[in-house]
Amino acid sequence: MTFMEQYIAFKTIVIKEVLRFSRIWLQTIIPPVITISLYFVIFGNLIGSQIGDMDGFKYMDYIVPGLIMMAVITNSYANVVSSFYGTKFHHHIEEMLVSPLPNYLIVLGFIAGGVARGLTVGIAVTGVSLFFTDLGFYSLGVIISTVILTSTLFALAGLLNGIFATSFDDISIVPTFVLTPLTYLGGVFYSINMLPEFWQNVSRVNPILYMVNTFRYGFLGVSDLSIGLSYAIIIGFIVALYSYAIYLLHIGYGIRR
Repeated sequence: MTFMEQYIAFKTIVIKEVLRFSRIWLQTIIPPVITISLYFVIFGNLIGSQIGDMDGFKYMDYIVPGLIMMAVITNSYANVVSSFYGTKFHHHIEEMLVSPLPNYLIVLGFIAGGVARGLTVGIAVTGVSLFFTDLGFYSLGVIISTVILTSTLFALAGLLNGIFATSFDDISIVPTFVLTPLTYLGGVFYSINMLPEFWQNVSRVNPILYMVNTFRYGFLGVSDLSIGLSYAIIIGFIVALYSYAIYLLHIGYGIRR
């Protein structure tokens, strides 16, 4: 395929993925915004007023970056896992694999769709948060780079879940039993400095902790962890998951029977 043909094919996949969630925005965009708004009201206004400051910031200001990141993670993941498994279930993926389209463009197309939904929800949640707090920006570059890298990582994770899934039930197992616990234990609602040393060390095994803290640094300028290390971990996971996804598509895992 020529470069222009590859570009058209990639653009077609991205448009399909974006239209897939944008056409049903009442189901894909509004629900997470409402859910996060309830977090703002309950944890920020009601409980936050009792907790006081955290790391020198109002509790509401402290948790807002984590809640935005939580919305980005779940929606980037959900978009790709459901889309790819649906493509597998309806046997559309075979048409893509037998075409001249390189596997890496297929992967990038699905990732772009997941990132688009994650960023759309993230922007919407950020807009809602302005009704509850005066959100500042310490480093816009850190904010943008972290949210794009994180949504890319979890779009890839959703793709892998879609590859391994053999039924519609399988696409909800990982989000329910792995993704949700890791997100809630990823420092969204607290600083790990509040934990005993043992649990601080346990928390450092959770990769989401590094994403939340780096994102929070972009808004507030504070982080419990090294920013450089956080970027290295996020990028390392992206490279590993991307390579694994390309390999699985190459051998036709879960697709060729």
